[in-house]
Amino acid sequence: MSTYIFGHTNPDSDSIVGAISLAYLKNQIGEECVATRQGDISPETEFILNKFGMSAPELKTSYAGEKVYLVDFSDLAQAPKDIKEAMILGIVDHHKLGDITTDAPLECWIRPIGCSNTVIKEMYDYNKVEIPKDIAGMMMCAILSDTVIFKSPTCTKADTKAVKELSEICGISDYKALAMAMFIAKSAVDGASARNLNTRDYKAFDMNGTKVGVGQLEMVDISVLESRIGELFADMKLMKEEDGLHTIIILLTDIMKEGSQLLCLSDDVTKVEAAFGIKLQNNQAWLDGVLSRKKQVIPFLQPQF
Repeated sequence: MSTYIFGHTNPDSDSIVGAISLAYLKNQIGEECVATRQGDISPETEFILNKFGMSAPELKTSYAGEKVYLVDFSDLAQAPKDIKEAMILGIVDHHKLGDITTDAPLECWIRPIGCSNTVIKEMYDYNKVEIPKDIAGMMMCAILSDTVIFKSPTCTKADTKAVKELSEICGISDYKALAMAMFIAKSAVDGASARNLNTRDYKAFDMNGTKVGVGQLEMVDISVLESRIGELFADMKLMKEEDGLHTIIILLTDIMKEGSQLLCLSDDVTKVEAAFGIKLQNNQAWLDGVLSRKKQVIPFLQPQF
């Protein structure tokens, strides 16, 4: 029986590509594994898959009784509802350690670096398995996405080294040009609903018993959304009510200006203001230099709860 590999809900490129790249590795070393996903493919991920001629993993939301590997998360809030009924064989991640626990020992690769696919690249090297050109190209794009083309404070020497080595494998020397094309695809908003925009890269967190949602929309130019801020807030209000959230934050991240416009609805905005040393005006604030949710947002927000 196959083991399933998948990333978090509302999957980003790292979680989708990570499931594919890890599944290939595991199959090469004798474990029968299948890449799956918990949600829809984003425009950026679709760009990556099309660029390298790959299909999206199968959509699967129930894993009770299955053996699984988790990629790019270890929080219950980002897992399938029946994850406690699955057997977790391993976790590959680059975030904080979450609240998922296991009944048996597991394989665990968690590194404080920019991308899960960088960790997976190290797993390929450790197991001495050659990476196919198409998978190498997708892994390279996932790392460039997560590190915002090396601009993110999460980026490490391990990430830049992995990109250079993967670019040689896939035969793409001008990887920064490819990354910009990828971010332009990611910035496409025409025809997208407010819910689509708010949840393209959205994660729920349990912060000491308090439910908090944080989404991030990375774009080449966030000014194209100025006329839609009201729509985004209206949908955030619905999301807050539907999920019983104390606080919901959406970060509109401008990769060229290197900062994020924070949109916030909260039962207690002083917690958010204290976390970032700001004063919200019309439930908004500009966070200069903030590109990373996991390093520049969650570590400051969680202590407030």
